[in-house]
Amino acid sequence: MKILVPIKRVVDYNVRIRVKKDGSGVETANVKMSMNPFCEISVEEAVRIVEAGKADEIVVVTIGGRQCQDILRTALAMGADRAILIETDVAVQPLAIAKLLKAIVEREEPGLIITGKQAIDDDNNQTGQMLSALLGWPQATFASSIEFTGDGIRVAREVDDGLETVDIKLPSVVTTDLRLNEPRYVKLPNIMKAKKKPLDVMTPDDLGIDVTPSIEVLNVADPPARSAGVRVADVQELVDKLHNEAKVI
Repeated sequence: MKILVPIKRVVDYNVRIRVKKDGSGVETANVKMSMNPFCEISVEEAVRIVEAGKADEIVVVTIGGRQCQDILRTALAMGADRAILIETDVAVQPLAIAKLLKAIVEREEPGLIITGKQAIDDDNNQTGQMLSALLGWPQATFASSIEFTGDGIRVAREVDDGLETVDIKLPSVVTTDLRLNEPRYVKLPNIMKAKKKPLDVMTPDDLGIDVTPSIEVLNVADPPARSAGVRVADVQELVDKLHNEAKVI
């Protein structure tokens, strides 16, 4: 069985986000970039499935500029077998991403798609669900465990009031949550080996997909600064402030 793992390049989670002076977006020039943490978890889970003998090939795919090859090489160093870059300078939105991935699925014919539940830059949490709908495949989102059961998988999902376990048949789409696993540390020998693994480059036009954005971002701004907290002498003063200043009671 083949596993397809879509991944995304984002501003590293340790970097403090800065808005561009003109308000057109987030500053990415001279900023450390890395693989989206949820995507890293997805790659790790795919590698573990192959190591357990449940699959025999991992293909990773990303969408973006040529610089996105760095995260593909990271995924290859983690254990993926092949990589695909859909090269475009357009800021591709979730539905267009899902359409591009659908085209890749039709070419690669994987038995399982594992992707992060969301990217930490836009937090859309939409692509996995949209891809499932376009393919007509079952889905299990927010996975905290994946177990193979005959012709399907059993997935424990993280929901608001605990865990929900679902059984779905393959092929299917799974989106990963933080507690699914802890990604491995990539060693230098594997990084060197990754340079020799195949990495194919194509464009949205090659796949026949229009990625023109349907939503226009008018302005990006920092959230307003929070006012400092105050100490109150007793419950009555607290109630007065909540009523007269915060207007919440």
